[in-house]
Amino acid sequence: VQLVESGGGLVQPGESLRLSCAASGFTFSSYVMSWYRQAPGKERELVAAITIGGGITNYADSVKGRFTISRDNAKNILYLQMNSLKGEDTAVYYCKVRNARSGRDYWGKGTVDTVST
Repeated sequence: VQLVESGGGLVQPGESLRLSCAASGFTFSSYVMSWYRQAPGKERELVAAITIGGGITNYADSVKGRFTISRDNAKNILYLQMNSLKGEDTAVYYCKVRNARSGRDYWGKGTVDTVST
């Protein structure tokens, strides 16, 4: 299993970023996918999750209405569109997949998103 995040960067408050997570080594279209983030000095937290077909999504309250998770099962890519970014969105963003049979979680190495003036 390999998950590679990209798209992070330095932006100003109010701007947007789109993160991507390229997946390989497993049948991407058969798994629920998630985005997590970890801000400096804080615990890693769930940002958003999406079901296999993309029909159901779930968001942390702090990002509802601003972030959109989506997936392209033909390309094996998970996305996170982040709009109206705030300073508190500054974090390392990770994508994750769980093997439901073993219970093991697989993580990417993360991409850094910094929102600052």
